[in-house]
Amino acid sequence: MTQSPFTPGVAAGRLDAADYVENLSDLHPALDAHEALVAADRCYFCHDAPCITACPTDIDIPLFIRQIATGTPDAAAKTILAQNIMGGMCARVCPTETLCEEVCVREVAEGKPVLIGQLQRYATDHLQEKGVHPFGRAAPTGKTVAVVGAGPAGLACAHRLAMLGHEVTVMDARARPGGLNEYGIAAYKTTGGFAQAEVEWLLSIGGISVEHGKALGREVTLDGLESEFDAVFLGLGLGGVNGLAVDGGDRDGVLNAVDFIADLRQADDVATLQVGRDVVVIGGGMTAVDAAVQAKLLGALNVTLAYRRGRDRMNASVFEQDLAASKGVRIMTHVVPRALHGNGSVREVEFEYVNADMSGTGQTVRIAADQVLRAIGQTLEGDDLPRLEGGKIAVMGAGRTSVAGVWAGGDCASGGDDLTVTAVAEGRDAAMDIHDVLMGVAG
Repeated sequence: MTQSPFTPGVAAGRLDAADYVENLSDLHPALDAHEALVAADRCYFCHDAPCITACPTDIDIPLFIRQIATGTPDAAAKTILAQNIMGGMCARVCPTETLCEEVCVREVAEGKPVLIGQLQRYATDHLQEKGVHPFGRAAPTGKTVAVVGAGPAGLACAHRLAMLGHEVTVMDARARPGGLNEYGIAAYKTTGGFAQAEVEWLLSIGGISVEHGKALGREVTLDGLESEFDAVFLGLGLGGVNGLAVDGGDRDGVLNAVDFIADLRQADDVATLQVGRDVVVIGGGMTAVDAAVQAKLLGALNVTLAYRRGRDRMNASVFEQDLAASKGVRIMTHVVPRALHGNGSVREVEFEYVNADMSGTGQTVRIAADQVLRAIGQTLEGDDLPRLEGGKIAVMGAGRTSVAGVWAGGDCASGGDDLTVTAVAEGRDAAMDIHDVLMGVAG
């Protein structure tokens, strides 16, 4: 075990090699062919299926499950991918328990839904493992579109535009495409390099070039893009992280949860990653849970997730909360941080219990911590942006911004719910609107 010289208690190599492999293995192992048929057989193939309405990308779920049941998984994959080109990743990371599976008739009647997410993964993996791309490109239109941000929204937009015959240039600030899928989702949810494999498969349609190291307002400007391209789509994501505005919030050992997750996702050897003995994660969303569980799986002895409201108000789903608890994460609710104590490095976090209206009770508690992970919300970064609304890019309809010829979607745009599947839907829908405008169908 290698100790950090800067933050006592934080160390790498806490576990044996076999433990790392087991701990970071696939959260939901893929179904085999027999298991997929058994799972598909439970579907009622509802005519007016509530699961379709609950899916942000409007996938015809009964149809693709019927196609699996009849032995045509590749046809099922095409049904999925026609609506959600990142259906493979969404099958792994979507909170299906609060979307399609929550309204499944089997769930309502029996408390056990059809395994929609795992069936979606079975179908899309079956096709993508062949290296087959089910869609071709339309005749060239001669139109060019710039997509800023290679996350789910940007890639979905780029793919649909390329399919419609446009030439697309995707620009991203980071070294790898994928955005949240590559850098921001816990490793145990997307194993085996799947995120990059899916991007490579998506780009194989052709007509899309990717340029790295380009950020809006730094290497490129909105005015410059507007003059060079026929249309622009902004899928920037949220690059900033809210800080801890408390005494000691800048001590050594205080990190952004998104950076902690990204370090694991990009590590060649997870045994080199530093993790505390006593880890405190502040926040109540998916990122907070991912960071807390990841810390536990990397060998932290004590992990506490602290949230300012009750568990019923957490953005993380009940499934995610239960997952954290099952891994040994302690969940504290109705607490807010008041100070981080220590001599240079953090040693304790002082919390105050609060009422439902967020007023303090005066009752405090100190939790031992040599590593604190902030997961209290992300913010939009950048100066060269269209009009903002509530800290995000204001959009109308299918992503139109205040600037003519510029669209936006995903986490950076107003109105979304910060889910991969929603970002894909917004990118896809913006692409269709861009196409209509470029082709003179819409004004």
